[in-house]
Amino acid sequence: MASFPHPPEAAAAAHWDAHVHVFDAGAPTQPGHYRPAHHPIERIEALAAAHGVGRLVLVQPSVYGTDNGVMLQALAQRPGRHRGVAVVDPAIGDAELDRMHALGVRGIRFNLVSPVGNGPRDLDALAPRLRERGWHVQWYARPGDLEAIARWHARSSLGCVLDHLAGLHAELPAIDPAWDAFARLAEAGAWVKLSGWYRLRAQAPYMALRAHVERVARCMPGRMVWGSDWPHTSFEAGRQPDYGSVWNPVVEVLGAAAAEAVRMNGAALYA
Repeated sequence: MASFPHPPEAAAAAHWDAHVHVFDAGAPTQPGHYRPAHHPIERIEALAAAHGVGRLVLVQPSVYGTDNGVMLQALAQRPGRHRGVAVVDPAIGDAELDRMHALGVRGIRFNLVSPVGNGPRDLDALAPRLRERGWHVQWYARPGDLEAIARWHARSSLGCVLDHLAGLHAELPAIDPAWDAFARLAEAGAWVKLSGWYRLRAQAPYMALRAHVERVARCMPGRMVWGSDWPHTSFEAGRQPDYGSVWNPVVEVLGAAAAEAVRMNGAALYA
């Protein structure tokens, strides 16, 4: 089975895990959702480093809403090393956006799946300020949402990043209309995260998604990043997947050389 190589430190610094979350067990969370355990930045850094990965993208989890404090504190601990994707209120001030940018934030996220997620309210009004800072919009969405996302990006000049294989789950037919919307997003320059396999109606080793991953790779060559989705919040404590097991599908499906390129693509997306 494929596994992570163990490159020297200089090489690991070029390898990205583009989707992780950090949690502070003492921080307030939104009601009606899971209560996260304590998962600080040091823990995922050590785990990723043991697998040859030195750069992380911290994604704001839905349980914290628009309070990005835990993520921003983690970024501040490692100036310039990692990047972040925030969840923001449309009324956020420019000074706060600038502070986030200085700490490494490079995009905002809309979560259309979580019960305490956020929809794109007033996104058009927020778009000019995102554009000024070179930020992208990241979407955690279902296949049926891709058409609306494609329409919005067609009238904007903002970058688009699609979480978790754009929601294209293992049971999605090859002729589903979502594929047409995905193709239009690809033509417009969207990126996709090879992540969250277990969120896509697939079980380890996730080969039920092989054809979908191959199709996505044909649509978006050079615009794929990999994310572990650590600490795997959909699993009970002690039952989380092994870090390497969620990387293996990339190597198995794309081959070692293409997988290595995927692991380095974060440098372009999160500059």
